[in-house]
Amino acid sequence: MKIINTVGAQGDVLFRRVDALPPNAVEQKRENRIVVSHSETGHAHAIDDSGVIRYEVGNPMVCYLRIEGPWADVIHHRGHDPHETMRLRGGTRAKPAIYEVKRQREATPEGWTRVKD
Repeated sequence: MKIINTVGAQGDVLFRRVDALPPNAVEQKRENRIVVSHSETGHAHAIDDSGVIRYEVGNPMVCYLRIEGPWADVIHHRGHDPHETMRLRGGTRAKPAIYEVKRQREATPEGWTRVKD
């Protein structure tokens, strides 16, 4: 398991700890697991821990996570060749950890495109 304190990547998803949520962040209602990123191949990078809140900012390539517990495990749900589970260091309810989550992009002759994991 990789333990992340500030910056880490799991496949095509980059996690970066930041100081605060942006002002346009909108809390997303949680049903079960938090899906951080879906892939074109149908698998997901997801968090099952209950002390995590996901925020959207109007950009499908970016979201934010607020972690109020000591950590959150990002699990790559794919039946074959999954990425190693990644543990994001958390915070407390009074001082939560905030992570910016970005789908990574790459330059191609046709222009910028999402990295395919």
